[in-house]
Amino acid sequence: MLLRVLILAYDGVEALDFAGPFEVFTTASRVSQRMQPGTPAPFEVASVALAPAGQPVQARAGLRLLADRTIASNPVADVLIVPGGVVDAPMASNATLRWIAECAAGAQLVASVCTGVFLLAKSGVVTREAVTTHWEDIADLREQFPALDVRDDVRWVDSGRIVSSAGISAGIDMSLHLVERLAGTALAERTARQMDYAWTRNSSPSTPSA
Repeated sequence: MLLRVLILAYDGVEALDFAGPFEVFTTASRVSQRMQPGTPAPFEVASVALAPAGQPVQARAGLRLLADRTIASNPVADVLIVPGGVVDAPMASNATLRWIAECAAGAQLVASVCTGVFLLAKSGVVTREAVTTHWEDIADLREQFPALDVRDDVRWVDSGRIVSSAGISAGIDMSLHLVERLAGTALAERTARQMDYAWTRNSSPSTPSA
C-alpha cells in the first residue's frame, strides 16, 4: 500500500531535519523497487511549505527550498513529519498550528525531528505522550509543556502513533525506524546501506521527565 509522506518546511527549518527524512523515504522507495522489480514504491514523498505557492522557504543556514505544496492546498498525509529549527514564527502562527493539528488528525503516524516536537505540543497533537528533542532543548520542553513525558539519552521515542527524535542527525535514525515499522527490517537495513549510513538503533535507556 502506497503511503503518503509529507514533510513540513518553513523559514528557519534546520536543513538536515528536513533533508534527512526526505532522503530516507525517497531512498527506501527506490531500493524497494530494486529489491522487488515491478512492484510499486511504498512511499510517496512530498514537501509542504508555510510560504505562498512558488515562494521558497529559507532554511536556518540559508539553504532555499521550494516545496511541492503549500498548507493552503490542504494536502493529506499518511505520515506527517515536522522538522525542527527556529520554530518561533510557526509557534506563533495560529494558521500553522491549526493545519498541523488537522493534518495530524488524519495521519497514520506523526513524527517530529528535534524542536519540531514543540510544534506538535503547541498544536495539541501531543499532550502527555513520551517524546524527546535535541539535548539542548530538553529543559525548555519540560518547562513549557510539563504534562509531556520528556525523555533524554535516546535517538528517538516511539509512542505508537507519535514518534519523536532527538536533534538533527537523529531524524535519519528515526526515519529508518519508521521505514522498518511500515515496510520491514530488510528494507530499512538496505536503505541505510544504500545511504552508506551507520544506522544507530535506540540502545540507550531513556530517562522520563521529573
